[in-house]
Amino acid sequence: MKRPGAGPAQDPGMDMFAIDRRRLRVTGVDEAGRGPLAGPVAVAAVILDPRRRLRGLDDSKKLTRAQREALYPRIVERALAWHVEMVPVEEIDRLNILHATLEGMRRCILALGPQVELVRIDGNAVPRALPCLAEAVVGGDALEPAIMAASILAKVARDRLMCALHEEHPHYGFDVHKGYPTPAHLAALAAHGPCPHHRRSFAPVREAFARSGEPVPA
Repeated sequence: MKRPGAGPAQDPGMDMFAIDRRRLRVTGVDEAGRGPLAGPVAVAAVILDPRRRLRGLDDSKKLTRAQREALYPRIVERALAWHVEMVPVEEIDRLNILHATLEGMRRCILALGPQVELVRIDGNAVPRALPCLAEAVVGGDALEPAIMAASILAKVARDRLMCALHEEHPHYGFDVHKGYPTPAHLAALAAHGPCPHHRRSFAPVREAFARSGEPVPA
């Protein structure tokens, strides 16, 4: 079975239509931070425990910060397994944001080991070379509880990291906009130039280097 995106659904000797996928343990995968001009992209994978129900799960974008923060420790404590992977700026600039995100997803899935049976990924792309069945689910963060949980872990983990980066570079306002291209962030970028945590492959950052007269780092 082939899905749109960077790679096909992986099949290590099994036909997805020849087995009952309802019997397979689902690993939900989602990311946070593809659009920002600064900071890593965070990817999370979660296997929920069907015996330990988690109330309040939803797409992380539909939840308040307080709701996400409250759910984070409950997910971590009740999940059968989970992993958060931070893909650094250097890798984003080297691979581009799509392929860096897919590589982060691949590492996240591999980190959970052989207990992964069926991976469901929010979006329309599946990483290549997975040792398990996998499928892309457009709008999956509103449909699949395991993806919802992954979206919350990724969002909270990345937001916390961006707040920590704010302590290093307070004049950018990373604690408020988390690296997204808000008017305030663009104004700070124009005034102060890029810092090491900015993605130099993104156009506004490259333009900031050009205005400063400094060469874009290789």
